[in-house]
Amino acid sequence: MSRRRRAGIIGGALGLVAAGTAVGLAAQRYAIGRIRTGEPSAGEPGAGEPSAGERSAGQPGAGQPGAGEPFDRLPADRRSVVVADDGVPLYVEETGPLDAPVAIVFVHGYSLRMGSWHFQRRDLPHRVSGPLRMVFFDLRSHGRSGRGPENASTIEQLGDDLAAVLRHVGDTAPIVLVGHSMGGMAAMALTAQNPELVAGLAGVVLIATSAGRGGASFGLPGPLAPIGPPVQRMAVAGLRAQPALIGRAVRIGRDVSWLIVRRLSFGSREVSPAVVSYAERMITSTPADVIAAFLPVFGGYDKRDALAALRDLPVLIIVGDADRMTPPAHSEEMARALPDAQLVVLPGAGHLVMLEAADDVTGALAEFVDATATRTARRVVRRRKRTT
Repeated sequence: MSRRRRAGIIGGALGLVAAGTAVGLAAQRYAIGRIRTGEPSAGEPGAGEPSAGERSAGQPGAGQPGAGEPFDRLPADRRSVVVADDGVPLYVEETGPLDAPVAIVFVHGYSLRMGSWHFQRRDLPHRVSGPLRMVFFDLRSHGRSGRGPENASTIEQLGDDLAAVLRHVGDTAPIVLVGHSMGGMAAMALTAQNPELVAGLAGVVLIATSAGRGGASFGLPGPLAPIGPPVQRMAVAGLRAQPALIGRAVRIGRDVSWLIVRRLSFGSREVSPAVVSYAERMITSTPADVIAAFLPVFGGYDKRDALAALRDLPVLIIVGDADRMTPPAHSEEMARALPDAQLVVLPGAGHLVMLEAADDVTGALAEFVDATATRTARRVVRRRKRTT
């Protein structure tokens, strides 16, 4: 057996043992589901079909919370493609009037797509006091955006992609930036790499994310926490050497992946089976080589210095207290670095908090957006007084 293949097998096995880091090994945790399911990637036969777990849970079906929810089918007022600085096309959808007093740009997390904001897209316009422009896009190599080269699968590149989207949105209204998990990391990278765009931000919302944290347990159980970093390095090397392992090794079945997603992405066993199934479809439809390409970026991730660019902005931090991927300690550390930030910890919610505790997250966003609109209006009045 070649050393390359042996490294791949070891990496895959260690990925199963490690069960992921708090943020970097979130990729491993998602990879576990892919390793055990062998589900086809998007565009392959069988992609998007109901899983065995879905069927065994009686979902979708009448009486199940969330059953019949039009995931991936909410209407858009505008669709467009923004071209990143290296030519990768980024798929964008917008709702709401172009002249709304506030624009919100949503940035989804790793192995997800813009649909992860389904409930906020559906409900937020009805929870705020005025018109709202909402902008959603798929990260490179995710959803309907184009594939990027492996060497551009970095948080820094995602920050530059986000900058391209913000330039597309324009400066006709203040922008609230909302990032979940890797999307929050991209938001922090944006502020560090593109300071000229920070002036156009009215606020930033960081959901279930991290700025990087020394001494983290990597989400492992207590006795295994000390081996987190070496496990991560070996798993990264192995999965990069043999990315196909993610898609074809240990083919146990989609019902197992459904249970894994529920366990690792949500805090409560009472979460709607329909919501778990949708999360599973998003995660398992992410191509295996995309998972492998982004996996290494989490190992050395540290954007704590980037928080300095947010100190003069209103910041809302949201996390579930049952988040196994980015435990509350990460959000608490960001809040300590940003003393004026508002920290909201939602009881019982896991990493996909915007799906699991959708009403609470949407309510917190609505309050933040309304406060932003009020502050903006006051600034306009003060400016007018100075010029008259």
